[in-house]
Amino acid sequence: MNNEDKNVELPENYAELKKAAGRSADWRARLEAVEVLGKYPHKQVIDILKRLVESDPVYTVQEAAYRKLEAFGEAVAAPSKDKPELFKGVSKILLRIKKSLPREHTYEEFKEKLKKMRIDVYDAYEGDKGADFDKWLESKWSSVK
Repeated sequence: MNNEDKNVELPENYAELKKAAGRSADWRARLEAVEVLGKYPHKQVIDILKRLVESDPVYTVQEAAYRKLEAFGEAVAAPSKDKPELFKGVSKILLRIKKSLPREHTYEEFKEKLKKMRIDVYDAYEGDKGADFDKWLESKWSSVK
């Protein structure tokens, strides 16, 4: 970080953006926060972006934060797209939800229950899988026993 960056002001809505960047059940809000925060090369913003690069479950958010940090001239490792599971024990989480439903439930009922019970899991995988989310979730639903 060079000296002129130290004089950068935080955005007026910094507290709101910081909160959005930490919203575990809304990857779109985190991505939007990255886009706005990425215009302010301030130490507090850089700390938030580094946290998102290192630990956000959604690759799209990680990558956006990485690009902003690179543009600031920060030395940061690129995020990896190859993650075995976004949430440890996701199969057990899905199994618990499946077992909480009537035996003859539909995929749509399962999907809605997942969304209600574990929006964090639902949201992270939706963001990670993109257009393939339904195909992935339906495959998980049919395979968990």
